[in-house]
Amino acid sequence: MEKTKSFHKKFETPDEVRQFRGKGRLELLSFDDGTAIGRGIFEPGWKWSNDVKPIAETDSCEASHTGYCLSGSMVIRMNNGEEFTIRAGEAFKIPPGHDAWVVGSENCELLDVTGYVNYAKPLEKAA
Repeated sequence: MEKTKSFHKKFETPDEVRQFRGKGRLELLSFDDGTAIGRGIFEPGWKWSNDVKPIAETDSCEASHTGYCLSGSMVIRMNNGEEFTIRAGEAFKIPPGHDAWVVGSENCELLDVTGYVNYAKPLEKAA
């Protein structure tokens, strides 16, 4: 019998959970066609350069993110120095080349439909 495709999923039972080095995690829902939707839960004090950079082994976040902020807020600083804040209720499109950190005492929860497939995952080294 052929495996039934899944057309819907819940974050209560993610396909994968990636813990950040500290202060949060990524929950990933993956679909048969390679599409993935992630929910990042970033705790107060989380900063990409402290909590994900050691995993990614890149100077800045090289993922492009497209999504929606469910709660909290996060500052994004692009490599060129430009800074902006994403807040609950806002959609976002962030190009590669940035650092980010949570502001305030509330978790920042982000849904991302483009940038989490390889996020917080070690780089694969060429043999």
